[in-house]
Amino acid sequence: MEFIGGGRLEVRITSADVGKRVSVRYVTDGEAPGARFTDTVGVLTSWDDAVLLITRKSGESVRIAESALVAGKTVPAAPARRRGPSATFPELARATARAWQPVESEALGEWTLRAAFHETPSEGARAGRRVGFTRRANSALPLGDPGVPVADALAHVRAWYAARGLPAYVQTATGAEGTQELLCAELDRHGWRREVSAEVRIAALAPLGDLDADVSAVRLSRTADEAWLRRYQRVGAPGPDVRQVLASGPSVWFATVAGTEEVPAAIGRCVVDGRWAGFMAVEVDPARRRLGLATSVMTALARQALDEGASAAWLQVEADNDGARALYDGMGFAPHHHYHHYRWAEA
Repeated sequence: MEFIGGGRLEVRITSADVGKRVSVRYVTDGEAPGARFTDTVGVLTSWDDAVLLITRKSGESVRIAESALVAGKTVPAAPARRRGPSATFPELARATARAWQPVESEALGEWTLRAAFHETPSEGARAGRRVGFTRRANSALPLGDPGVPVADALAHVRAWYAARGLPAYVQTATGAEGTQELLCAELDRHGWRREVSAEVRIAALAPLGDLDADVSAVRLSRTADEAWLRRYQRVGAPGPDVRQVLASGPSVWFATVAGTEEVPAAIGRCVVDGRWAGFMAVEVDPARRRLGLATSVMTALARQALDEGASAAWLQVEADNDGARALYDGMGFAPHHHYHHYRWAEA
C-alpha cells in the first residue's frame, strides 16, 4: 500500500470525505517506543470529535483517533470481479429478497418492513410462543430512501415490530459498490447492534450444472413435502407462515435425497428468477456428510435452473461456517458482499 507523496507520508483526507472509500495508515501503540503501524481500507462513515470511523468490507467498524493518523487517501471502489457473473448490489439484493418473501409487509418509502411467524414447540420455557421465522423474513430491508429522516424511519421500524411482538431488525449490506456502510454507522449511533453477518456469494451457473455429481437419487418437486420438512432444521413443526415463506419466489424447486425412517438424507431449495438461481436450505444428515450429497443436490437444482434460462447463481453463507464456505469455494462461488442484521438494543 503506497502512501508516499513527494518522499513523505501524507494525510490527504478530511471530514469532507465521509462516505468515500479510503485507505489509511495509523499508529496502534501511541507514543510507545517501537510504535506499530496498521493499514485499513474501507468506507469513511464518520469523522466526529477527532475520531474516524471506518467500515471495512466485512462490516467491521474501526475507530481511529485523528492524532494517530500518519497517512490517508481516498481510493476507488474495489475492482469488479474478473470471473463469474457481474452484478450490482441493488439487483442482487432484490433477487435475494424475492426468493424469501415475508407473509406480511409494509412499505416505508423505499424500505420494506417484513414479518413471518412460527409457533414454537409445545415444550420448554417458550412453549407455544409466536416468534419470527428467520431474520430475513423479519427485518426491515432498506433499499433506498425511506421518505423521512433516518431517525424517524428507525422509530417507525421499532414501533411496527413491537406491535407484532417481534424484535426490531434492519438488514444492511457492506463491501460492494452502492452498499450501506453509512447506514450501518447510523444504526450504531442510534443504539442498534449487529447480531449476525453472512456472505452473499455468486458464481456462473453452467459450471455448477456440469459438476461430476450423481444426481440419479435426487428428486425435484415444486412443493416441500412432509419428508423434506422433517430434514429442514430451522423449525420443529412448520406452520402455515413457514410453508408460505418456503414456497415464495418466482420459480421454486425443492430437492430431496431419500434417507431412512422417513427423514431425507439431504435436501435443498432453489429459486429461479430471470438470470438468477438462488440456493438455500441445503442440509445433509450429519451421519452422511462428505459423501457428495450436497453437491448432488446443488447440481440437480442447477440443471433445472439452466433449463429455465438462468445463467448466474447466488447463495448466502454465514461467515463462521467454514465447512460450507470450503464447499462453495470448490464450486466456484466468490463473495460479492456481506449482509448484516442489526437489532434494536432495547433498554
